[in-house]
Amino acid sequence: DKRHLFRMADEHHHYEAGDRRVVFEWRGWRILPLVCYDLRFPVWSRNLNDYDLALYVANWPAPRSLHWQSLLVARAIENQAYVAGCNRVGTDGNGHHYRGDSRIISPQGEIVATADPHQATRLDAELSLTALQEYREKFPAWRDADPFTLG
Repeated sequence: DKRHLFRMADEHHHYEAGDRRVVFEWRGWRILPLVCYDLRFPVWSRNLNDYDLALYVANWPAPRSLHWQSLLVARAIENQAYVAGCNRVGTDGNGHHYRGDSRIISPQGEIVATADPHQATRLDAELSLTALQEYREKFPAWRDADPFTLG
């Protein structure tokens, strides 16, 4: 579910915020799908040791491209998980421009794959669940996380 509605585009007048945080499993990977503006709210994507890959599908406009790129890296590092961000390209009916800047980030914040700006494309990357688990064991920061919950 999309938890955070983008008020600046009046989403709160057309949609209801979601309240379910769904993690699904695919080929041994635990994946957390997230939507667009949720990227700005780290509590919603906080890894409770329940996912390996956060997948953001988004509609971030070109003027906030640096925010998009930086926040994807931050979410990967703080959650010790891979992060994939898929963002649109082109121009919408309101004249807003979108660069894309889709990318895949490692749990250590490294860019594993990135799309050229303004190009609709597919990203291919090899992700290692074994390497992720080894990194989490070597640097178990999640053990020191505060026990707060969303309410």
